[in-house]
Amino acid sequence: MSANSPNPVLIIGGGIAGLTAAVELADTGVEVVLVEKSASLGGRVARLHQYFPKLCPPTCGLEMHYRRVRENAGITVLTLAEVTGVTGSAGDYEVEVRVRPRFVSEACTLCGDCERVCPAERPDEFNYGLGTTKAAYLPHGVAYPAAYAIDRAACPEGCKACEEACKYQAIRLNAQTEVRTVKASAIVAATGWKPYDAAKLEHLGFGQCRNVVTNVMLERMAAADGPTAGRILRPSDGKEPRTVAFVQCAGSRDENHLPYCSAVCCTASLKHAAYIRALYPETAITIFYIDVRTPGRLEEFGAKVQHDADVRMVKGKVARVEENPATGDLLVTAEDVLANRKSTEHFELVVLATGIVPETEGLPAALKPDECGFAGKNGSPGIYAAGCVCRPAEVSATVQDATGTALKALQCANRSVSHVR
Repeated sequence: MSANSPNPVLIIGGGIAGLTAAVELADTGVEVVLVEKSASLGGRVARLHQYFPKLCPPTCGLEMHYRRVRENAGITVLTLAEVTGVTGSAGDYEVEVRVRPRFVSEACTLCGDCERVCPAERPDEFNYGLGTTKAAYLPHGVAYPAAYAIDRAACPEGCKACEEACKYQAIRLNAQTEVRTVKASAIVAATGWKPYDAAKLEHLGFGQCRNVVTNVMLERMAAADGPTAGRILRPSDGKEPRTVAFVQCAGSRDENHLPYCSAVCCTASLKHAAYIRALYPETAITIFYIDVRTPGRLEEFGAKVQHDADVRMVKGKVARVEENPATGDLLVTAEDVLANRKSTEHFELVVLATGIVPETEGLPAALKPDECGFAGKNGSPGIYAAGCVCRPAEVSATVQDATGTALKALQCANRSVSHVR
């Protein structure tokens, strides 16, 4: 790097916000180091079936970002990596990054031999625990980097089946964790979000009732590459549900759980209702809600789904979800504010619209969380936050936010060079 070039900008998180910031910065000529804790880029967006309101797949947008990453030599991608320390000041940060081994080298051709011979299984985190993968696994169908990874914690002691099966000698079971030091002119924290833990909502039956799922789980069911190959089925018996209840604000707008609105849950449930109606035209849907919030350009989409005669909207909170153990069917007790009554109804599947929780693990200490746990936009000059770690938002708003944050990081990087001069 020349004396007239700034240190790289380091980005924490390889989801849609981190990817956007990375490619926008790299296109200006600034070098970027992109740190992602999982085995592939894409974050939560990679797990979506379709975007709202157009109901188009996210793979096209992600592929464009992946192509820009591949074609720009100024972007260094570190997967299975976490930031463990930050020192210094704007323009001259020193960042410690811990990089766990993938156990698979760049010689991987995706032949799948390692997966076929692997005797061990692990929970499928990409599909929100709806199934399992082998310990030798491809993160998902359009994963970037396009390479297998091996979860050594799930491997039987002494097992070398994958190494012995790989004809390309791409398996490196003796690989070790590395600790790297990265000099950075600015830092962008785009650590994203995670769904609220539905098991904390005991009255709504998640974990107790077999056919209570969350919104993110249903999203993966709907995906062609998901655990049910695009069919939305009851977990207990694999049957197509004929009655489905959506429970809005499952944990959100609740002082005992999440005191804030998670912004996208209403539109996501309406999208999920559209998925089900397209698959199963005879299935009846009931959405229990406090308020339906589909702001801005999403208003028309929300109205279209709500006008479906087989989508019933009930204004009221759900008090309890119980299971009939003999059938797996569910009894939902809820209020109906507009009818001024309380009732108990029968459903074959219940979907909890759980909220967005900021993913603050690995966040630089300078980014102080607010009263709801979200990162402040500016922790100190040179350290910036972007995307859903700052506030709940849909994908398009997250992309816009990340682009603006990239500009701030660029300005900081350029100032660091001018100060040197």
